[in-house]
Amino acid sequence: MLADRIHAYTHGLDAAVVAAVEQAAARVPALAGRIAKAHVPSVTSVADLNRVPILTKDDLIAAQDANPPFGGAVAPQTLVRKVFASPGPLYEPQLAGTDPWRWAPALRAAGIGDGDTVLNCFSYHLTPAGAMFEEAALAVGATVVPAGVGNMELQVQVAAAVQARGYVGLPSYLKALVNTAEALDVRFPVRRALVTAEPLPDSLRSWLTEHVPIVHQAYGTAEAGLLGYETGPGSGLALPGGVLIQVCDLGTGQPYFDDTIGQVVVTLLRPDQPLVRFGTGDLSAWTLGVDGSLRLAGVLGRVGEAVKVRGVFLHPRQAAAALAGEPGVTAHRFVIERADHRDSLRCEIVAAPTADPHLSQRVHELIRAHLRLAADVVCVPNLPDGPTIHDQRDWS
Repeated sequence: MLADRIHAYTHGLDAAVVAAVEQAAARVPALAGRIAKAHVPSVTSVADLNRVPILTKDDLIAAQDANPPFGGAVAPQTLVRKVFASPGPLYEPQLAGTDPWRWAPALRAAGIGDGDTVLNCFSYHLTPAGAMFEEAALAVGATVVPAGVGNMELQVQVAAAVQARGYVGLPSYLKALVNTAEALDVRFPVRRALVTAEPLPDSLRSWLTEHVPIVHQAYGTAEAGLLGYETGPGSGLALPGGVLIQVCDLGTGQPYFDDTIGQVVVTLLRPDQPLVRFGTGDLSAWTLGVDGSLRLAGVLGRVGEAVKVRGVFLHPRQAAAALAGEPGVTAHRFVIERADHRDSLRCEIVAAPTADPHLSQRVHELIRAHLRLAADVVCVPNLPDGPTIHDQRDWS
């Protein structure tokens, strides 16, 4: 049954994929070059497309370094409305049009729509998440409060004043807002929430739904937009339109047609920005919903060393680059922990003998400026062997 559903889904997109890839290859030489390099004479089906090697995030960063700002991956005649810079750095365009990242179905599934006021608690600074959800909320007819992140007391007061019934943001941030409202003795008005960018363990979902009746989880990336959304608690992630989603073997890059865990690989059906066979770095598996529909099982892990902290990716390479300009640091590692459903980040550094007393503060400022994360900085005499990012979180 599962294999049949996967095959039906894939073959059902053959015509749309072929049309989008043909148009995109004509408009974007970088894509035509990838296809030619893979010795694919023509793309007549998804099976042909599977011969093209997976494009990684590091590949995108390298392409953008060589051909800024977008690595030749956007048609020259395309109207770019905004440019964002995600950790990496990776530059992402917002193309013209309604709901360009396609998040509207996830909002509708959570019951957010026409006439609602939505508290948007994703960042509006450089990264695209805030704009993603604002565009989606406007597309479903909602009014948006561009709250961003920080100053929770003011956010609670504004939410109460405008009777914001919807919320989009991190699940941990929603919990913090509820706690803040209780401390202020303010009735928190949010009744429906769409949360993403970090796991939603059962314990946190249970706590949240005592205060916010409907809490749905969704999954997407800055590059590809929406890739899956719940239609009910624990329903698995329904597949959105406008994109081909595959779960692929980490070694061969070929798609699975069973419930084996693999990397989520996506192809956008968008000729002006052809993201083709893009490896998200997220692990998932296929499953079936209670209605028999094909769904993703959720995000089951990551490929490689990068981890997400408070909804922001932390890359070992970028962390090392951020601290490279500080001669007082001879070694470092980042430790991620989680308590009461909130992430904490600590940077442990080994200081050079000549380091001055203000080293910790300078490192703190470097991390905030280059990584867009706040971290406690601690000087230690030495560091254990192991990775420079040590994730100690227990999501159970």
